[in-house]
Amino acid sequence: MNSPVDKIKERLSIEDVVSSYIKLERAGANLKAKCPFHSEKTPSFFVSPSRGSYYCFGCGASGDIFTFVEEFEGLDFKGALKILADKAGVVLEVYTKEAKEKESEKEKLYRAMEESAKFFESNLKEAKDAETYLKSRGLNEQSIKDFQIGFIKNDWRLLYSHLKNKGFSDIEIEKAGLAKKTDKGFYDRFRGRIIFPISDTSGRVIAFSGRLLVDDGKSAKYLNSPETPIFSKSSVLFGLDKAKESIRKNNFSILVEGQMDLVLSHQAGYRNTVATSGTALSDSTVSKENVINNLGLIRRLSDNIVLAFDADKAGFNASNRAGKIALSLGMDVKVASLPEGVDPADLILNGGPDAWREAIRNSKHIIEFMSAQVLKNKDMRKAGREIKDLVLPFVNALDSSIEKMHFIKKISDLSGIMESALQDDLKKVEAELQAETEDIKTARVNVEKKLRKDPIERRLLGIAFWQESIQKKIVDPNIIFEKLAKVKENYQNIKEDLIYEIEEFYGGSENLEKDVREMLFNIEEEYLSEELLQIMVKLKNIKDKTEEMEILKKINEINKRKEEIKSKR
Repeated sequence: MNSPVDKIKERLSIEDVVSSYIKLERAGANLKAKCPFHSEKTPSFFVSPSRGSYYCFGCGASGDIFTFVEEFEGLDFKGALKILADKAGVVLEVYTKEAKEKESEKEKLYRAMEESAKFFESNLKEAKDAETYLKSRGLNEQSIKDFQIGFIKNDWRLLYSHLKNKGFSDIEIEKAGLAKKTDKGFYDRFRGRIIFPISDTSGRVIAFSGRLLVDDGKSAKYLNSPETPIFSKSSVLFGLDKAKESIRKNNFSILVEGQMDLVLSHQAGYRNTVATSGTALSDSTVSKENVINNLGLIRRLSDNIVLAFDADKAGFNASNRAGKIALSLGMDVKVASLPEGVDPADLILNGGPDAWREAIRNSKHIIEFMSAQVLKNKDMRKAGREIKDLVLPFVNALDSSIEKMHFIKKISDLSGIMESALQDDLKKVEAELQAETEDIKTARVNVEKKLRKDPIERRLLGIAFWQESIQKKIVDPNIIFEKLAKVKENYQNIKEDLIYEIEEFYGGSENLEKDVREMLFNIEEEYLSEELLQIMVKLKNIKDKTEEMEILKKINEINKRKEEIKSKR
């Protein structure tokens, strides 16, 4: 009997899947588009219907329908499998007793989160004070149901006891971030809180955010799940699973801070809203790679984004950080103006959907918005300094020189400051922020490199782990292990998941040897390109002629090997 993977591939073509995410144009026997995995002005991303694969000549991203959905949606294989199965109308295996015995650690954690979400939901029905609070914030019953909002009483072990009764172990409950261990035993992480489940883009619950119902003066107002094997702050935006179709359809996203902001925005008709709650987008302690990763998930759906953060210092800092990086990614960034001390949830509750619609409609480009804020009730001398410190860094973040000149003129028109003076200050800002600009560029390269390499490494190591575990081997796993010796350890913790993925793909397939050969060529090309980049950087600082000749010789060898790989294909 065909596996779910075979059934999905029979029903969905690469064209069907990719065209549901990005616009494709016919190019002979193939189709082309601008690559969703890196910034580019002319299309270099090609889809081959005959091969059932895609390849980007700009960044090297490649794969089939499963790798495309994994990378586009920021999912693992099983998340992509769930999305494609739904699309193809293929029913996946339910949790039978036999399936539970075979499930991996991650599968157990997903099941624990799903069970917890149901438990929280059922508790809300009995908690009149929590329901009253949600209604007082403007949430209707449909929104509460759609977002699976729940509640847990202020009790030490309610959820822990429930999960134990369902057969989960202490280790599984702790690893899922649902309970903490002390000398006196385990106790629930979430107590006396309204619970908002956080899902990945396939809709699987991976974390929770809990809002304190009654302030005890000691506990944090909001408490989020810790990082776990299934939850990473760097790759999740709250509500993206429900917002992604609307973002594509409307060609813009709205980014808010809080759960209430998000739920009420969806309730008001703006289903293209996502939130930073429980994620790392606006956290200054988090790396730029994480911010780029999060913004990248939205950018693949649309280049246009409206920031609607609270009109306070924290909201300003979040807009500042996210806005600059979004501009550097080539996104069109606008800001919705909110009255001081009012967040989107308050605006919708008190002014209704029309007030929110007006705020979104009147949003301004972040550079114009910041200019207006600086010039409001300020003397021109002070405003001039603040334009340099607060506005020009956003102009500096733009990639296009034409766009920079456009906004310099805009700022000049708004402020009355001569364009030449603004250009002089922009040069100073460029010099002052050179290190930060380089950091962002490096982070972008690292994220794009990861998108290219990770799927190939993951697939190859899955094959090697699988072949290592069976007696009748088709390919020698040691060839793969030798090639990927430096990264093998990074994948040991998901070994079972990788084997499952490969068994689904290659069980009974005749293409294994051919695919391994192609992937080994691909990964070698990636490694050679990385080495070449490092050598080119080193070459700039070399003064010794002998050393320079050695480096040039090495560059020639790398390029020669890359040509050999191309000729062998």
